[in-house]
Amino acid sequence: MLRVTRSIAVPEEEIAFDFIRASGPGGQNVNKVETAVQLRFDALGSPSLPDDLKERLPALAGQRITKDGVIVITARTYRTQERNRQDALERLLGLLQQAAHQPKPRVATRPTLASKRRRLEGKTKRSGVKNLRSRPRSDD
Repeated sequence: MLRVTRSIAVPEEEIAFDFIRASGPGGQNVNKVETAVQLRFDALGSPSLPDDLKERLPALAGQRITKDGVIVITARTYRTQERNRQDALERLLGLLQQAAHQPKPRVATRPTLASKRRRLEGKTKRSGVKNLRSRPRSDD
């Protein structure tokens, strides 16, 4: 079980792992052992995720989500398969926790009278500075 929040948990059966060869450090081992991990999780088809989380997830996942709603995370930082598998799970967990956090709705407010006055005074002052930079008029 991958525990996202107190009320949301994803069973390990919904997460698929594919092991692929990774480039990078490891010497000749790189050519022989499949240490990189590709994690696949059908987020939009998962029965364990609430609908509001599924709505926020595509925007947060970006290029990591396919058109079908499958999140694909590739981890190849470490030399061992197990450590890369753990890294991919941690990244998926972080993404799901970020999507589980509900943003606070913005409450529209109106500017105060004092803030309107400050803005207009600033514009007047700036206008005066720009006026001083112009060429003097000949009719003065």
